[in-house]
Amino acid sequence: MEGILISILRTLLSFILLILVTLIIGKHINSHKTHYSFALSITIGSLIANMGFNTHLHFTEMFGSFMALVISFYLLLITTSQSRRVRRWISGTPTVMIEKGKVLEHNMKKMKFTLDDLNQQMREKGVFDISEVEYALLEVSGQISVKKKDPFQHVTKMDLQLSNPTSTPLPIELIMNGKIIKKNLTPQFSEAWLNKECHYRGLSLREIYYGVVSSDGTLFIDLFHDHIHSPIDIE
Repeated sequence: MEGILISILRTLLSFILLILVTLIIGKHINSHKTHYSFALSITIGSLIANMGFNTHLHFTEMFGSFMALVISFYLLLITTSQSRRVRRWISGTPTVMIEKGKVLEHNMKKMKFTLDDLNQQMREKGVFDISEVEYALLEVSGQISVKKKDPFQHVTKMDLQLSNPTSTPLPIELIMNGKIIKKNLTPQFSEAWLNKECHYRGLSLREIYYGVVSSDGTLFIDLFHDHIHSPIDIE
């Protein structure tokens, strides 16, 4: 019984410690964008597992190893942020797979990357025709970045010389669970404007589950009662 309690206590302490660490460097670990962040995530997982369940190892010794690893990674982040040469040596650099519409077979062989791999990753990017591609780079993360040829690129508002004076950089949440989120109100999207929009639609706040101003400046509203008689019940 004592062994079970010790194991539970070690697990809880290890979990809390992992949460604290991920609050500090979690974005670097989760992204797996570099070799050392990927290696760190695996090593941290192994150390946390041993700290929680391997009662044959002293917790304090494992904690010391864990903190040494985290501190080393943090110092490495500081070093790479200040030196591009060190950053390129540790993180690596992208490899060009397609240049000016031509597949670079030498780079493909060097990366042990097959045409099937290339086509699969391009399909995942929404590119099904290799003839549309101007440049394709294999990033350090293992993902493909694609630049299409000019005739196949999407048309933008700048191309059409369009502008929307009411557009917003990011959606703004104004109503949640029938209550106004006052801290998100702006001079443009004020409470008076919001009440006017609700009145125009014949709605009251208590009927609205979610209200958000989309990036084009329009108000999207979702009601508590959606009036869908046979909703799809698939998770």
